[in-house]
Amino acid sequence: MPPKGRGRRKLPVPLPRDMILKDTEGKVWRLGAQIGQGGFGLIYLASPQTHVPVEDDAVHVIKVEYLENGPLFSELKFYQRAAKQEHIRKWMNLKKIRCLGIPVFWGSGLAEYKGKSYRFMVMERLGEDLQRIFEDCGSRFKKDTVLQLGARMLDTLEYIHENEYVHGDIKAANLLLGYTNPHEVYLADYGLSYRYCPNGNHKQYQENPRKGHNGTIEFTSIDAHKGVAPSRRGDLEILGYCMLQWLCGKLPWEQNLKDPVAVQSAKTKLMDELPDSVMEWDSSGSSCSEISKFLACVYGLAYDEKPKYQVLKKILLDGLESSGTHYDGPLEFCTAARARNHSAAKVSKVSTAVPGSFLTSPA
Repeated sequence: MPPKGRGRRKLPVPLPRDMILKDTEGKVWRLGAQIGQGGFGLIYLASPQTHVPVEDDAVHVIKVEYLENGPLFSELKFYQRAAKQEHIRKWMNLKKIRCLGIPVFWGSGLAEYKGKSYRFMVMERLGEDLQRIFEDCGSRFKKDTVLQLGARMLDTLEYIHENEYVHGDIKAANLLLGYTNPHEVYLADYGLSYRYCPNGNHKQYQENPRKGHNGTIEFTSIDAHKGVAPSRRGDLEILGYCMLQWLCGKLPWEQNLKDPVAVQSAKTKLMDELPDSVMEWDSSGSSCSEISKFLACVYGLAYDEKPKYQVLKKILLDGLESSGTHYDGPLEFCTAARARNHSAAKVSKVSTAVPGSFLTSPA
């Protein structure tokens, strides 16, 4: 049974290093160092090699919450229903893509410690999150990189949507580079994922002021501001806002984040006045043309309409073609000067960085 309501969640008592956990398939895992925490859970390095201590370069992590907490349960259900590895591989072959940005799920189970019940989930370890890189790069990414990220996230969202789910909280903090390949990017944290179309039946459009303004306020969709359940068009709208921030450095409503109604009004104005509103937001104007076209296509979608993902992707790929950049090529986030600063910042953070830390609290 799922946990009831949001309740009064708290971080669990830490599990001891070297504890052995057994998942539902009977596979055993050894805990290593704790490397991070989110709103209600902890993250540990882990290894299936239980006879030796877990090394610092382990490629697995275990996310742990108290059994009665909700986010990890929601995330687990997403992976069990929608992200089986054989399905992902089949999808990648069908779409002829080299990487799909969904972290590998290795298993899950329950554990007991000091009279408390825990739920755990074993995942592949991920690297640095894009929010940290964005800040290191002076809160602006190169245009080609923005278009690369957008195209890759479209691949990921199309897969998620085809499996009856929406993510609902796309943002740089939830986008992580691969641990072993930093030119791959993954959409993490499915604690707020929502099954928008159970058994092929799309949820009805219904505004609910009591649920208004859910999500991360600067990126959440206009539907979410109205208390409408998440949808495919909502995910794509959120992605559009992310790209606009990455390219321009900020969003038109960032000075009003404590006033959700003002943010909603500013988003509505931006979408109503496309393409001029986006083109005028950036000083260089034409550099935002792809994002303007992208958002215009998204704004034209009905609530329950299936997006034309390839049309949206082509808008971004056309922008990349002019510079000769491949959408699945290396990621270069900063200009040369910013890149030097980013490299220096990474060195200074070696002792405190938490690679693989992708358990976040709901916004």
